[in-house]
Amino acid sequence: MKGWELRVSQRELQRMHVVRLTLEGRQSVGRAAKLLGISGRQIKRLRRKMKEQGVEGLLHGNRGKPAWNKTASATKQKVLRLAQGPYRGLNDTHLTEKLNEKEKISLSRPTVRRVLRAAGIAAVRKRGVKRHYKRRERKAQEGELLLWDGSPHRWFGEPQGECSLMAVIDDATGALIHGVFAQQEDAQSYLLCLREILLEKGIPGAIYMDRHGIFRRNDEHWSLGEQLVGEQTPTQVGQALKALGIKPIFALSPQAKGRVERLFNTLQDRLVQELRLAGISTPEQGSVFVNGHVQNRFQCSVCQTSQANSSGVAAFA
Repeated sequence: MKGWELRVSQRELQRMHVVRLTLEGRQSVGRAAKLLGISGRQIKRLRRKMKEQGVEGLLHGNRGKPAWNKTASATKQKVLRLAQGPYRGLNDTHLTEKLNEKEKISLSRPTVRRVLRAAGIAAVRKRGVKRHYKRRERKAQEGELLLWDGSPHRWFGEPQGECSLMAVIDDATGALIHGVFAQQEDAQSYLLCLREILLEKGIPGAIYMDRHGIFRRNDEHWSLGEQLVGEQTPTQVGQALKALGIKPIFALSPQAKGRVERLFNTLQDRLVQELRLAGISTPEQGSVFVNGHVQNRFQCSVCQTSQANSSGVAAFA
């Protein structure tokens, strides 16, 4: 013994006892192998080690040595400094991506998480257990169904106040197609989104949306002309959809359009930080950023979900 206390587990004690019995001739090699769940050849190796080194020969060779993949203290300090400095507010996954991309610090998300929690830095937000809803099957082809919605939020930080982001995603691919920032959710922003979609992709088959007054009439007033025709005059957005032959589908609950709701949940978590890091503070700059930076690079980790049901069609009808 080398003058230091030897601490072993119950499993290691059992192994030592069984191997010692074989050395004393009180247990056969075959019986010992069955008791420990290892091969007879391994029992013979352990017997040889115990003869040469004693009980220490049965312990793992790395005992008392630092792990080969242990994160260096300097790296941990740099991660903490960045997490509390320029990358403050980023969640664990987002921070891991930034460390790898911008700082060339290659760490896994669990490692980054352990470093932050050990330093007392809590998660950006706690994610509770949510009620499960049966998911609707995705459309088989790109452009068959789009989802659009608006999200009021302090996208450019607390000093800038609240504004709205109107965004459109494809149901088949989950990809963000277009987005527009505005002071409030309005018909003009949705019409701008629709125009860009028509120019870039073509005419979609249908658009899934909530029952906001921008999209449909929610009042009970019917003019004489409307009574004669048998339907209310559509809103501006409704007229545009009708003229283009796009079928409007109105959701009865937020859960019914959960895919676009989850998009905003992700964007509020990550896009806010990306806008801050890029120094963007106006809706005009934000719209350019979303339709360029997010779609071409940021979308891969933020907006894109499963593309398993996509047929890969490049344009709509």
